[in-house]
Amino acid sequence: MTAPNNPLSERVLILAPQGRDAGLAHRLLVDAGLGALIVQDVPAMVQALSESAGAVLMAEEAVRTADLSGLSRWIGEQPAWSDMPFILLTRQGGVDRNPIAERLSRVLGNVSFLERPFHPTTLISVVVTGLRGRRRQYEARARLEDLRAREAQLRELNATLESRVAREVEERTLTEEALRQSQKMEAVGQLTGGVAHDFNNLLTIIRSSVDFLRRPDLPEERRRRYMDAVSDTVDRAAKLTGQLLAFARRQALKPETFDVGMCLRGVADMLDTVTGARIRVVADLPDDPCFIRCDRSQFETAVVNMAVNARDAMEGEGTLTLRLSCDAPMPAIRGHAGSRACFSAVSLTDTGSGIAPEQLRRIFEPFFTTKEVGKGTGLGLSQVFGFAKQSGGDIDVVSALGTGTTFTLYLPQAEPPAEGVRETEPADPATDGAGRRILVVEDNVEVGRFATQILQDLGYATEWAANAEAALERLGPDGGGFDAVFSDVVMPGMGGIALAERLRGRIPHLPVVLTSGYSHVLAEEGTHGFELLHKPYSAGQLSRVLRRIYGRPVDA
Repeated sequence: MTAPNNPLSERVLILAPQGRDAGLAHRLLVDAGLGALIVQDVPAMVQALSESAGAVLMAEEAVRTADLSGLSRWIGEQPAWSDMPFILLTRQGGVDRNPIAERLSRVLGNVSFLERPFHPTTLISVVVTGLRGRRRQYEARARLEDLRAREAQLRELNATLESRVAREVEERTLTEEALRQSQKMEAVGQLTGGVAHDFNNLLTIIRSSVDFLRRPDLPEERRRRYMDAVSDTVDRAAKLTGQLLAFARRQALKPETFDVGMCLRGVADMLDTVTGARIRVVADLPDDPCFIRCDRSQFETAVVNMAVNARDAMEGEGTLTLRLSCDAPMPAIRGHAGSRACFSAVSLTDTGSGIAPEQLRRIFEPFFTTKEVGKGTGLGLSQVFGFAKQSGGDIDVVSALGTGTTFTLYLPQAEPPAEGVRETEPADPATDGAGRRILVVEDNVEVGRFATQILQDLGYATEWAANAEAALERLGPDGGGFDAVFSDVVMPGMGGIALAERLRGRIPHLPVVLTSGYSHVLAEEGTHGFELLHKPYSAGQLSRVLRRIYGRPVDA
């Protein structure tokens, strides 16, 4: 396609084979600094149009009886950006007074009429106007070509990223889920890189510590130090995966109804420890109760994450204001429609440096952080965002550079809970299992063996089934003498939740404890009333859950 700066694309084609119109028009156009070419007939004009032109000046008599099929075909085959301007020299005016002009107007489309005799200035003005319109068409073509090029680049980039994610999907389900939620190509690269970076750091600590622990001559003090390092690192890895699940709205929440104001008073008392002595924490909370229904632990974590973000923005000194508004509608946020339903609005306002506008739209992306290396993972606000969305709410942010920032967490209000007796967890006993029999259901061989070993060390008698179908056969119609079932959730064939539901109907007195690192069923539908132990779990956590399902301490 001819470029707009090609001389041919700016020339004016002149078709006026009778009289002196062609020569006169050519001379006037050339004197005005415009390119012009005289053509002898319609076929020659069509050929010149195929090579490129900026406008066509033609006499009415030259096309009155000519075969215009070729010209009509060329006009109809113009690309979408093109609408060639035609200027028709006529002695009878335009379509309002000239039937021939009306017919030519239908054929030519973009046509202007110049009645003869014409003044040279008028001719130049009409031609320049036509060329100006043609240049705008060239600009539109350039924009279309640029858009097509960018679209092709995005398709290529999309294919490349999808290929990269496909290689990771088997090992990093969380990464894929985050990709599907964000639908941002830039966030995908940021997410995969952040996960690899953080997990490789954690694995390095574990690997090095295990290597030292294998040494038989390692002093006891150093042995304890390396064991503590492994334990702390596992906790950090579990927290990292939890934050990723929260962002992707795939965590298994345990909703409960509670007074958000009373909860925030407790959190506000704790924030002094989080923010430091030089940050003044102000709690502006109503006296009347205000109830929400969500995972209380995740709610408190979300508030603390926002407070930590505010602390860093204030560089350790300033004022942090915690407010609660009840019966508040939720406004439109980031282009999403708002809601007139009743929401509790929990806001944290800091007096920090503020957030730049170009960063404001990215702050909820996973692993996006403006902090220095080592001072943040970029997952805190992602966790808040995912928790808010999964709980039926949203989070808004307003910020001004040099003034401060306000984060507002909107969560749906709920009716007050019915009065009830609060359950108490039994105290830790001296021994755990005391010979109770537990059936372990786990499809992963290594995890199944390890869980069986933990339970045996806790004093339980165990058997292991590799899948739910084998477990049902072993339990039989009456439980097979087992006191509880400890089952993974995600397994080939029948999953752990389906197994637990089957056992609830067949053997209602047999307790079932579920365990999972991640399950979309748990994330979408909850635990169905069963005890859930998140992976990775410790022996102590497993012991406490089992004691709780029995409802009393185990006697020594």
